[in-house]
Amino acid sequence: MTSPSATTTNPRTAEPAARTAAGSSLPTVGTDTGLLLLRVVLGLTMAAHGSQKLFGWFGGGGIEGTGQFFTASGYPAGEAMAVLAGLTETLGGLGLAVGLLTPLAGAALVGTMINAIAVHGAGAFFAPKGIEYELLLTVGAAALALTGPGRYAADRFLPVLRDGRPAHGALALALGVVLGGALLLVRG
Repeated sequence: MTSPSATTTNPRTAEPAARTAAGSSLPTVGTDTGLLLLRVVLGLTMAAHGSQKLFGWFGGGGIEGTGQFFTASGYPAGEAMAVLAGLTETLGGLGLAVGLLTPLAGAALVGTMINAIAVHGAGAFFAPKGIEYELLLTVGAAALALTGPGRYAADRFLPVLRDGRPAHGALALALGVVLGGALLLVRG
C-alpha cells in the first residue's frame, strides 16, 4: 500500500506528479520557467552567433569571412564549413529557444561547440584567451538536451518528446559528440 502523499495527479497536465518530502510537486512552475529562461537566452545567443556566420549580421564575417577563418584554422572547404556551422548554430539555437526537438537542438550545439573549443584552444580557462564562454554554452546545451525543455515548449506537443526522457537526450548528445569529433578529424 502506498501513502496518499507519495503520488498525486497534477491537474494542469493530468500527469502523475512525484512528491518530495516537503510535499511540493515536481516539476514546478519555477523549474519550467527556469528551463524556459535558459533555453531562450542560450538559444537566441547561438542563433545570433550563427547569423553572424551566415549573413554577416551583428558584425559577423558572413560566409566569405567566416570561411576564411575556417580555412586558416585548418578546415578544408572553409566556406562550406561556415555554412554548416552557421546553419547548425542558427537552427539549433532557434530549436532550443522554442523548445522544438530539444535533445537534437542541444546536441547540435554541443557538436559545434566542441569544434569551437578545439579551435580556440585550451591554453587558458578565463576570457579573453580562455574557453570559459564556449564551455558554458556547451554545458548549457548538454544540460537542456538531458533535462528536456520543460512544459513551456513546442516539444510538449510531440508525444515522443513530451516526457523529456533522459535517454533521448543521451542518445542525441552521443550523436552530437561523434559528429563534432568527426569534423575535428577532417581539420588539418
